[in-house]
Amino acid sequence: MWTSDLTYLWTDEGWLYLAVVLDLFNREVIGWSIKPRMTADLVTDALRMAWFRRRPANGVLHHSDRGSQYASHAFQRELARFGMACSMSRKGN
Repeated sequence: MWTSDLTYLWTDEGWLYLAVVLDLFNREVIGWSIKPRMTADLVTDALRMAWFRRRPANGVLHHSDRGSQYASHAFQRELARFGMACSMSRKGN
């Protein structure tokens, strides 16, 4: 099972947004992306990095919140392309 989340960081150049993908089996960060905008490509790039580093078998469960980036068509297409199952928190969690 993999999980993802994003956060923001203050830098000398302003705010940057960081998305990470964790492998919950060994608690290892397996994918990440940093961008100046919090768009769908932020989380999609982190997912791609994780997939290319691990190349898991089909059926890996990917859990995230219901943020617009994770619910986007682009991110959901990548999950389907990689044969991953989507899991999201309930509304308000």
